[in-house]
Amino acid sequence: MCKHLLKELSAEEREALLLQADLEKIEAIDESKDKYRKIVGAGIRKWVQDFQAGQIKIQTVDDLKKLVELDLQLQCDED
Repeated sequence: MCKHLLKELSAEEREALLLQADLEKIEAIDESKDKYRKIVGAGIRKWVQDFQAGQIKIQTVDDLKKLVELDLQLQCDED
């Protein structure tokens, strides 16, 4: 919104606009986290499938550890 239009608004209206903008930012971040969690979940499922099929050896478990840690971090950020 243009600065000259903001000046015409009351303090309450400006505050409401700022709160709305903050809410939209929070919603966008939450949507991104949901998408990332889906990607991480798919990666974990694929890793488990490959491990069960014998395509991944125990020495490469670090990839799964990183995925699980990322998933847990994303979950903690939701609180």
